[in-house]
Amino acid sequence: MDTRASTLEREATGQRDVGAVVHAIGILRHLSTATAPLGVAAIARGTGISVSTCFNILRTLTRARFVSFREADKTYALGLAVAELAAGFLGMSHTELIRPELQRLAQKYDMLIVLWRVTEDGHIVLIDRAHSHTAVRVEMRMGLRLPMLVGAVGRCVAAALDLPEEELRRRFATLRWQTPPSFESYLADTRKARQAGWSMDRHHLYRGLITVAALVTDQQDLPRFGLSGITIAAQHAEDVFPRLGEDLREVALLTGKALFPRPAERA
Repeated sequence: MDTRASTLEREATGQRDVGAVVHAIGILRHLSTATAPLGVAAIARGTGISVSTCFNILRTLTRARFVSFREADKTYALGLAVAELAAGFLGMSHTELIRPELQRLAQKYDMLIVLWRVTEDGHIVLIDRAHSHTAVRVEMRMGLRLPMLVGAVGRCVAAALDLPEEELRRRFATLRWQTPPSFESYLADTRKARQAGWSMDRHHLYRGLITVAALVTDQQDLPRFGLSGITIAAQHAEDVFPRLGEDLREVALLTGKALFPRPAERA
């Protein structure tokens, strides 16, 4: 973990983090990936934190029971307080965990942000949403069910599944849009989504609506949830949509890592 680079990045964007907190998080993350208890020097090397700073933070974390200290070999491992936090975390539904990010993005972009669940029978179902405080907004009902390959989320799903072109063409022919795109443009959008990590639907699924979406995938890179920003056409400047797409992609990546950690992320 390069804490210095992280700090410089925050300062460049006008954000300043508390150094001790950043270091403590880095230490906890490093210990969570370790296969055995570690000494101070090993933790310092692995996190890029000075030995003296690392030692002081470890003492504080030990007193708070987030880290356990083994006197016999002077090593550290995660403590009981981490398990206590995890117990509360595991008791929450996926929707509850993701909702704060929906609300943040809704306020930031002044539009409807929704969460879709990708079902095993080939659909997406709207399971949560967050509104901005604007007087003019899109309304979509909870439980709305759509084919999983339709719209902006659908392009992301198609990118994740990476189906053969003929199979994708066959499935595309069954989709219903208010203003259907050509298969060629849909295929091109799918390829862009695979590269960018987000996609956009402009007036195709629903006339007059613009949707930007990204996908949460599991350990096998299979689609599990979709995140969409939905707005009425001409309500936002064009440069808003790429920024929203990048934000949705980042939230989707972080959500996927939190809910479906890959083996490499635990090792």
